[in-house]
Amino acid sequence: MSASSSSQPDTKSKRKPHVIITIGMAGAGKSTFVQRINSYLHSQNPPQPPYILNLDPAVAHLPFEANIDIRDTVNYKEVMKQMDHSDKRYNLGPNGGILTALNLFTTKFDQVLDLVEKRAETVDYIILDTPGQIEIFTWSASGAIITDAVASSFPTVVAYIIDTPRTTAPATFMSNMLYACSIMYKTKLPFILVFNKTDAQPHNFALEWMQDFEAFQLALASHSGSRDSEGEPTYMNSLMNSMSLVLDEFYKHLKAVGVSSMTGNGIKEFFEAVEESRETYISEYLPELERARAARDQSLQDAKEDSMNRLMKDLAVDRARNPDTAKEDRWASDEEDEDADEGLDIDIIDRSEDLRAGQYIDVTRMRRDNDNINWPRPG
Repeated sequence: MSASSSSQPDTKSKRKPHVIITIGMAGAGKSTFVQRINSYLHSQNPPQPPYILNLDPAVAHLPFEANIDIRDTVNYKEVMKQMDHSDKRYNLGPNGGILTALNLFTTKFDQVLDLVEKRAETVDYIILDTPGQIEIFTWSASGAIITDAVASSFPTVVAYIIDTPRTTAPATFMSNMLYACSIMYKTKLPFILVFNKTDAQPHNFALEWMQDFEAFQLALASHSGSRDSEGEPTYMNSLMNSMSLVLDEFYKHLKAVGVSSMTGNGIKEFFEAVEESRETYISEYLPELERARAARDQSLQDAKEDSMNRLMKDLAVDRARNPDTAKEDRWASDEEDEDADEGLDIDIIDRSEDLRAGQYIDVTRMRRDNDNINWPRPG
């Protein structure tokens, strides 16, 4: 009895795993970053293998083993070739194929959540690797559905991956900050700026620009092309000056860390920021989510009751006018509607059972030992 009583509190006190949604521009190093944090968690004592979801249907090679891979469910190349509707064939391009594949996968996301929740007791982190085409996930309905679904079930943080060497120009830096700002206010989730590739370019300049308005102004003024032929500030220069003032409030509400996905520097600080974001999720996002959910449920209930009242009134009027026809009314049987769902006939696959304990790929070791490696390319 004492053994059972002592184990019961441990089960109840088990925290929900933390979801990390990695988002970033193409080439920022999202997949390599996911591999690095995967390797870091495996190296802990005891190991903490994460549960990884790959949401990029067009990726040719992953440097890690995903527990759930969208490519097991949807073949985006076949989607591009076979997408037809009402005898009209649509020749989708790569982005259209990726978006459509993600939309199809989202119709099965309830299965994904079921699989994730079954593993919730045994993992501490759930990691989502998103498509390289950032707008496909951040501005699509399927991306919003996936984000809202995981955020309503688990503490969630958005990790926005930035290619630090390509952000040294003030204009590029400002573009990244504006994009990050729009994503943060769209998702309303805890947000971490991850300056990646710090082994090639330290991120100190970015932190200084975020914390010191005058430092950014000085960098902007000294950058080539900031003034026209008459010595006046260009339109772009004036715009970035104004935007830097607007973003000053944005900088106060986010965390920024510098990491190197190749060397592993900064990964510990990243997880410290993830842990701090849990408190933000509980204190700010969760109460807002519950209020929005209660308001939505009430609105749906009101609409349902209004629709039912109008339906019953219409039925009463119709039966009063046509008493003979009313006798022939019948409800459709359940069997007639059982084929109404025309979604994917492929179930989501959980690869966890096929993976050996602690299995993962160290890309840094592969680069050292296999300099002549030929990465597979799309056929």
